[in-house]
Amino acid sequence: MEYYLSVTLRLLLAAILGGLIGLERESGNKAAGLKTHTLVSLGSCLIMITSIDIFETIGRGFIGDPGRIAAQVVSGIGFLGAGTILRSGFGVKGLTTAASLWLVAAIGLTVGLGSYFAATIATVIVFIILLVLPRFSQKVKYSHHQLKTIEIVILDEPGQLGAISSILGEFDVDIRSVRMVEAHDDVIKFIFSVFLPNKLNEEQIQERLSRAKGIKQIVFAKTED
Repeated sequence: MEYYLSVTLRLLLAAILGGLIGLERESGNKAAGLKTHTLVSLGSCLIMITSIDIFETIGRGFIGDPGRIAAQVVSGIGFLGAGTILRSGFGVKGLTTAASLWLVAAIGLTVGLGSYFAATIATVIVFIILLVLPRFSQKVKYSHHQLKTIEIVILDEPGQLGAISSILGEFDVDIRSVRMVEAHDDVIKFIFSVFLPNKLNEEQIQERLSRAKGIKQIVFAKTED
């Protein structure tokens, strides 16, 4: 009876801890959310329990290695995590979700082993990392940047917006938003909200943009935080 209660507790706790992390990912509309994280944690826990049972029953505690099957979870979860990583523009998205899946698998294994305290503390730390660190990292990232708006009038031709984005990327300019405000005759006016590195000179960007084909006007303005 004690064995069945222990197994039930481990499986439920693994599902709950994995689900909590999954809820955070779900709230951010990530590729892997509540269901995926819950299932990964539950499955990892079950594999750990099975590994221990095999070692204690078939191996009689002397033959076999209970960590061998569990070790495959760590490497196998990489395939699932890879499915959440997508290329976006000049970078990639989904690395944090892939890492959270890998860590949820570890939490499931830890619960399956019976280390409830370690698994719970790890879950709390994961929440701090996912909820608090992004705000801190944004402040650090943009502590040496200035928020500006750039009004650019361009010819209404295919590929113009992509060309401007590429030029701004050359100067490590972080584009926060783009909106079209006017369109008449054969020209369009866009407003870019960007973060410029403090060391960057506006004249450098303006000179580079002015040499691009189809750009008619460039106006910089500072944006209040």
